[in-house]
Amino acid sequence: MQARFQRITPFLWFDDQAEEAARHYVSIFENARVTKVTRYSTAGVEIHGRPPGSVMVVAFELDGHPFTALNGGPHFTFTEAVSLQVYCATQAEIDHYWERLSAGGDPSAQQCGWLKDRYGLSWQVVPDFMDELFEDEDSEGARRAMTAMLRMKKLDIAELRRAYDGA
Repeated sequence: MQARFQRITPFLWFDDQAEEAARHYVSIFENARVTKVTRYSTAGVEIHGRPPGSVMVVAFELDGHPFTALNGGPHFTFTEAVSLQVYCATQAEIDHYWERLSAGGDPSAQQCGWLKDRYGLSWQVVPDFMDELFEDEDSEGARRAMTAMLRMKKLDIAELRRAYDGA
């Protein structure tokens, strides 16, 4: 019987850091693992230009969600137009993911819970109740929470709640 694949899986294009990045991400998340490493062969070397035996694709899971990373060369890079969102239940979780994902990244690309990691991939590290803060965009609480959030880089749950509550 053939294994069922998740229909939609993020596919991340790296220059030549796919395995390094996958192992880095796996070290940050619980319930995470590298599931497969595929290497370039001599087939198509005139097109892909990669040394036979070098890493081509790395399949990995973060919190049970599959990802694929490709060493595709310098032709394409990540932009902030796409990011991976990490929902956190506590400030300790936000601190953990923020510190680990932002280490070696671009500090100028940090605002409102967004960060750019050392590979140029954008992440959002946010409280799991974030949507609730802004459900009623006409409420004073939502306005205060938005104003507070816009002043933050790493999100502070207590400060967001204080702002929402008007404290």
